Amino acid sequence: MSVADSGQAWCEGLYEAKAAQLLLYGRALGLSHNEAEDVLQDTFVALLALAEPPERPEHYAVRAFRNRALNHRRSLWRRLTRELAAQRWFERVPDPSGREEAAMRGLAGLPGEQREVIVLKIWHSMTFDAIAELLALSPNTVAGRYRYGLRKLRTYLEKETYERVEPVGGPAPFLEAAPPFSKA
Repeated sequence: MSVADSGQAWCEGLYEAKAAQLLLYGRALGLSHNEAEDVLQDTFVALLALAEPPERPEHYAVRAFRNRALNHRRSLWRRLTRELAAQRWFERVPDPSGREEAAMRGLAGLPGEQREVIVLKIWHSMTFDAIAELLALSPNTVAGRYRYGLRKLRTYLEKETYERVEPVGGPAPFLEAAPPFSKA
């Protein structure tokens, strides 16, 4: 196996392991699905150009993807296109469940800093220390963003569930009262 082949095998394995997570992370950073795919491709083209694999390949890939995604977002025309694009986060499914749609709306409604930490923690299985290093923040700040974001998401989902389950304006069913106990 040549050096080029081993580099391709390393990148291929990393791509298989992280591509879907990086696409979701790109969505959390405000990119459309297509933009996230473009940034993902650019990231892996750059990884293939490295002379040797980095010391921590998954961390390096997330960091490289994040830097490229943030640079990508800076363009005015791309921002306008993104704002007009449909608001889809996860892979398209023929008939998404109501819970999935509610989760997507709730996640999209979070502040970007909280959304980013939640995606890195849950979908990338990163520790607070690793996220803190990636974002150049303290672990306590990262943990706070995660905690507050989950609290907002939970409140949103509970409200969604309540509003969808409770009928409003319909007739209320009456049940017969149990007969009183008689003293015999």
